Amino acid sequence: MNVRLYLLQRASAALMVPLVAAHLLTIFIATGRGLSATAILGRTRGSVLWGLFYALFVLLASAHGAIGMRSILGEWTPLKGRLLDMLIGTFFLVLVALGARAVAMVTVP
Repeated sequence: MNVRLYLLQRASAALMVPLVAAHLLTIFIATGRGLSATAILGRTRGSVLWGLFYALFVLLASAHGAIGMRSILGEWTPLKGRLLDMLIGTFFLVLVALGARAVAMVTVP
Protein backbone atom coordinates (compact mmCIF):
# COMPACT_ATOMS: atom_id res chain seq x y z
CA MET A 1 0.00 0.00 0.00
CA ASN A 2 1.36 3.40 -0.81
CA VAL A 3 1.79 6.05 1.88
CA ARG A 4 -0.93 8.33 0.49
CA LEU A 5 -3.58 5.60 0.63
CA TYR A 6 -2.36 4.51 4.06
CA LEU A 7 -2.76 8.04 5.40
CA LEU A 8 -6.12 8.51 3.68
CA GLN A 9 -7.47 5.32 5.22
CA ARG A 10 -6.26 6.32 8.69
CA ALA A 11 -7.72 9.82 8.27
CA SER A 12 -11.09 8.42 7.16
CA ALA A 13 -11.13 6.13 10.19
CA ALA A 14 -10.31 9.01 12.54
CA LEU A 15 -13.01 11.20 11.01
CA MET A 16 -15.58 8.40 11.22
CA VAL A 17 -15.09 7.89 14.97
CA PRO A 18 -17.25 10.87 16.04
CA LEU A 19 -19.78 10.08 13.30
CA VAL A 20 -20.15 6.49 14.49
CA ALA A 21 -20.42 7.67 18.09
CA ALA A 22 -23.09 10.24 17.19
CA HIS A 23 -25.01 7.67 15.13
CA LEU A 24 -24.96 5.05 17.90
CA LEU A 25 -25.86 7.60 20.57
CA THR A 26 -28.78 8.84 18.48
CA ILE A 27 -30.06 5.30 17.90
CA PHE A 28 -29.62 4.46 21.59
CA ILE A 29 -31.56 7.55 22.70
CA ALA A 30 -34.28 7.14 20.06
CA THR A 31 -34.92 3.48 20.83
CA GLY A 32 -34.65 4.11 24.56
CA ARG A 33 -37.49 6.59 24.25
CA GLY A 34 -39.55 4.02 22.41
CA LEU A 35 -39.49 5.76 19.03
CA SER A 36 -40.53 3.55 16.14
CA ALA A 37 -38.79 3.49 12.77
CA THR A 38 -41.68 5.55 11.39
CA ALA A 39 -41.21 8.18 14.09
CA ILE A 40 -37.47 8.33 13.48
CA LEU A 41 -37.96 8.69 9.72
CA GLY A 42 -40.50 11.42 10.41
CA ARG A 43 -37.75 13.37 12.13
CA THR A 44 -35.04 12.76 9.53
CA ARG A 45 -37.06 13.40 6.37
CA GLY A 46 -36.46 16.88 5.03
CA SER A 47 -33.50 17.46 7.34
CA VAL A 48 -30.54 18.98 5.54
CA LEU A 49 -28.37 18.47 8.62
CA TRP A 50 -29.02 14.72 8.78
CA GLY A 51 -28.55 14.48 5.02
CA LEU A 52 -25.14 16.16 5.22
CA PHE A 53 -24.16 14.10 8.28
CA TYR A 54 -24.93 10.80 6.57
CA ALA A 55 -23.54 11.92 3.19
CA LEU A 56 -20.19 12.62 4.88
CA PHE A 57 -20.45 9.27 6.66
CA VAL A 58 -21.06 7.50 3.32
CA LEU A 59 -18.10 9.20 1.62
CA LEU A 60 -15.72 8.39 4.46
CA ALA A 61 -16.91 4.80 4.83
CA SER A 62 -16.77 4.25 1.07
CA ALA A 63 -13.21 5.56 0.84
CA HIS A 64 -12.14 3.58 3.90
CA GLY A 65 -13.70 0.36 2.61
CA ALA A 66 -12.39 0.75 -0.92
CA ILE A 67 -8.83 1.35 0.28
CA GLY A 68 -9.06 -1.68 2.55
CA MET A 69 -10.44 -3.83 -0.28
CA ARG A 70 -7.59 -2.63 -2.53
CA SER A 71 -5.08 -3.80 0.06
CA ILE A 72 -6.77 -7.18 0.44
CA LEU A 73 -7.08 -7.78 -3.30
CA GLY A 74 -3.51 -6.59 -3.86
CA GLU A 75 -2.19 -9.10 -1.34
CA TRP A 76 -4.46 -12.08 -2.04
CA THR A 77 -5.01 -11.98 -5.79
CA PRO A 78 -2.85 -11.51 -8.87
CA LEU A 79 -4.58 -8.15 -9.53
CA LYS A 80 -2.09 -5.29 -9.70
CA GLY A 81 -1.60 -1.85 -11.16
CA ARG A 82 -4.16 -0.13 -13.33
CA LEU A 83 -6.62 -3.04 -13.38
CA LEU A 84 -6.73 -3.12 -9.59
CA ASP A 85 -7.10 0.66 -9.42
CA MET A 86 -9.97 0.63 -11.93
CA LEU A 87 -11.74 -2.18 -10.11
CA ILE A 88 -11.40 -0.41 -6.77
CA GLY A 89 -12.48 2.91 -8.29
CA THR A 90 -15.61 1.20 -9.55
CA PHE A 91 -16.15 -0.44 -6.16
CA PHE A 92 -15.84 2.98 -4.48
CA LEU A 93 -18.39 4.51 -6.86
CA VAL A 94 -20.82 1.65 -6.25
CA LEU A 95 -20.48 2.11 -2.49
CA VAL A 96 -21.07 5.86 -2.82
CA ALA A 97 -24.10 5.30 -5.06
CA LEU A 98 -25.65 2.76 -2.69
CA GLY A 99 -24.91 4.97 0.30
CA ALA A 100 -26.34 8.05 -1.42
CA ARG A 101 -29.50 6.10 -2.17
CA ALA A 102 -29.80 5.10 1.47
CA VAL A 103 -29.25 8.69 2.62
CA ALA A 104 -31.90 9.89 0.19
CA MET A 105 -34.35 7.27 1.45
CA VAL A 106 -34.13 8.56 5.02
CA THR A 107 -33.75 12.29 4.43
CA VAL A 108 -35.59 13.30 1.25
CA PRO A 109 -39.25 14.11 1.97
